[in-house]
Amino acid sequence: MAELEYWLWLTTRKGLGPAGALTVIDHFITPERAYYGEREDYEALPLPPLARQSLLDKSMDGANRILGDCDRLGVRVMTFQDADYPQRLRQIEAPPVVLYIRGKAFRFDEEAAIAVVGMRKCSQASQTRAERFGMELAANGARVAAGIAEGVDCCAVRGALKGGGPVVSLRPRGGDGPFPRENRFLFEDVAVAGALISEYPPGTPHKSGHFDPRNRILSGLCLGVLAVECKSSGGTMLTVNHALDQGREVYAVPVGLDEKCARGTNWLIKKGQAKLVERAEDILEDFVELFPAKLAGLAPMSRPVAEARLSPPAEDKPAPEDRERTEPAPSGRERVPLAQQKGRFTDDELAILAAAAKTALTADELVEKTQIPAKRVLSALTMLQVQGAVEERPGRRFYALVELLNS
Repeated sequence: MAELEYWLWLTTRKGLGPAGALTVIDHFITPERAYYGEREDYEALPLPPLARQSLLDKSMDGANRILGDCDRLGVRVMTFQDADYPQRLRQIEAPPVVLYIRGKAFRFDEEAAIAVVGMRKCSQASQTRAERFGMELAANGARVAAGIAEGVDCCAVRGALKGGGPVVSLRPRGGDGPFPRENRFLFEDVAVAGALISEYPPGTPHKSGHFDPRNRILSGLCLGVLAVECKSSGGTMLTVNHALDQGREVYAVPVGLDEKCARGTNWLIKKGQAKLVERAEDILEDFVELFPAKLAGLAPMSRPVAEARLSPPAEDKPAPEDRERTEPAPSGRERVPLAQQKGRFTDDELAILAAAAKTALTADELVEKTQIPAKRVLSALTMLQVQGAVEERPGRRFYALVELLNS
């Protein structure tokens, strides 16, 4: 813990940044030695005056606050000198000196990770494509990485979760709060089933200047970047440029001439900067030899199966009286005898299945009906979806696909 304090002290020095912090490490070898450096030591470093002055501030208050927040939120701090720090990130320009990780730990160098990027205000067709690609990539052994912004990001993340694969979200702020707020349920789903990663400590607010630095990490962690819909300039194209500079593969989904979509992906294909792809296997075929155990032999998801799992078009929430009606049960609803229930589902999952047996309910309604804390409800819903035991219906309502038998 004491060593982490020195890392956090170093990375919170004003005017330093990742490149400056690595310059300090190259000189002092460890952040602890840097902490005990003198003015003349810092003056010898090729750093801006503000950074050299900031190194003279030996207060540990900020570092201790961050450590307390990380402990409270269950956030792990990974440093540049840790053995499991991704080698892929070490190879990029100005790699992050620390990473804050909430959720599962992944060895990215052993993962066929693919970033999915695109516009927030994209077409309905692109939302469907992003969700389908996310789902097919995850179902076939790839690790999907994205943000959680509206549009392509959240659709790709939602698809990856439906594909049964843990998903990683790179954050342009601290990992302790969702942004945008309306995606808070998806944010918690990722925290439970995957990982939220940021180079910014908990409590760091959203700032526009954080997005491009985040993008370099998103592309750096992955083998390739998939652009679903984008303009010829903007945030998506910045991520693509990072990928090209880092030697990553770039893929693009083409749009038809009669589609009301931004045409940046067509421009990338035309310029020879991206490979045209129509299905996830068009991407994964490039990495089968690198990751045969993860990708080889996996059958492509059939179109009927894929379409059945995709989110239905968004609809207005039904009136309260409509929500009270009994939902039509899907044909072939699975029945689980009492003797098998405890071995297959947790107590929280059983309570949710019982609550949503006749009526599709929102997460908030499930919290109220089961009296289970919201975080546990969201965790249980994620696992139930992965098991195919609940389905998401329009209006972010959830309905049980299994029937619990009492005998």
